[in-house]
Amino acid sequence: MKTKRISAGLLLFRRRNDTLEVLLVHPGGPYWRHLDEGAWTIPKGLLRPNEAPLEAAIREFTEETGHTPVGPFRPLTPVRQKSGKIVYAWAVEGDWDSTKLVSNSCKIEWPPRSGHQLEIPEVDRAEWFGPNDARKKMNAAQASFIDELSTLLISSAPAFSDNKRPPAVDH
Repeated sequence: MKTKRISAGLLLFRRRNDTLEVLLVHPGGPYWRHLDEGAWTIPKGLLRPNEAPLEAAIREFTEETGHTPVGPFRPLTPVRQKSGKIVYAWAVEGDWDSTKLVSNSCKIEWPPRSGHQLEIPEVDRAEWFGPNDARKKMNAAQASFIDELSTLLISSAPAFSDNKRPPAVDH
């Protein structure tokens, strides 16, 4: 059983040519097939009973991508989506080849109210985006994660880099 109103996820980021990039995933299945802007998200999912949010974030990231990032994990301010769901997130620096995506699957009723069960991947794509493109692609409530990450990178550069200047952030 999972807790339905709380999700947790990871905002994986990297620096390419002194520019910040973040990893987003696109939900799988027929409902999301033709949706793009506003449909992408950080890899995330529901908490299980008695599961710590960071533990859930790492588990969900691994289930949805096939990759397990290694910390340090820096907490970001939780957001409330339009649905009322609260999303906890952590920023973690790392690199990963998004073409190696391996997502778990789930069953949905499709078409709705048909009684027919369809097995779909939870995530059908993963891509790296610059902050401006990511804000357009992702769930609007989650865009604040990128803004907060950008602020953290500028204000605490030593915590995120090896005495290198922080990556450029396109606003």
